[in-house]
Amino acid sequence: MKKSLIKIATTVGIVAIVYFVLRHYGITDEIRLENVPKIKTWVASFGAIAPFVYIGLYLVSTVFFLPGSPVTVLAGFVFGPLWGVFYASIASIISVSVAFLIARYVARDLVEGWVKDNAQFRKIDEQVEEQGWRILMFTRLVPIFPFNLQNYAYGLTSIRFPIYVLVSAIFMLPGTIVLVQLGGAFVSGEGDFWKTAIYLGIAGILMLLLSLIPRFLRKNQTKL
Repeated sequence: MKKSLIKIATTVGIVAIVYFVLRHYGITDEIRLENVPKIKTWVASFGAIAPFVYIGLYLVSTVFFLPGSPVTVLAGFVFGPLWGVFYASIASIISVSVAFLIARYVARDLVEGWVKDNAQFRKIDEQVEEQGWRILMFTRLVPIFPFNLQNYAYGLTSIRFPIYVLVSAIFMLPGTIVLVQLGGAFVSGEGDFWKTAIYLGIAGILMLLLSLIPRFLRKNQTKL
């Protein structure tokens, strides 16, 4: 247990260092959709290690409650619609895992203070006991309370960490694909109309399917 705490504390320390480095360069203040092209230039400037810089940026945005959508769109801008999905997925899995472990083992009292008056969290805590991973699936597909807060909140529930990681990885993927395709479409729009149309079409179809999921899940007795 002590070794695990040391590893988690080390991870938190690394995340904090990355955060302050990004803050020093003004990147954390610029994470907005309209600034994605500017951030793209900064990330791409790192060349071969750009994927690691991107993952670090995603991790910081998740742990420190910075906007997540621009960072996901950024993957499409920097790496394109295919590799962008790969790197954004890896980054999201790492990030939600770190937040979960911080809540469970490092800052439990602090996180409890954040969610103690949140009615949706109380319902989720109850439903984890009744439905297990299904409620995690629902909240990943239908963000009924803020995504970054979700990651910490699940660390307070009884859900097992491997199940949390696996279910999150699977059911965050559709939303990740939508946002990355949008980023990839803008890049392709600089020179290839048909590629742009394809990427926007993929994003549109997935958005339509995602909009139908809440109705389907509620019909199947998900109690939120």
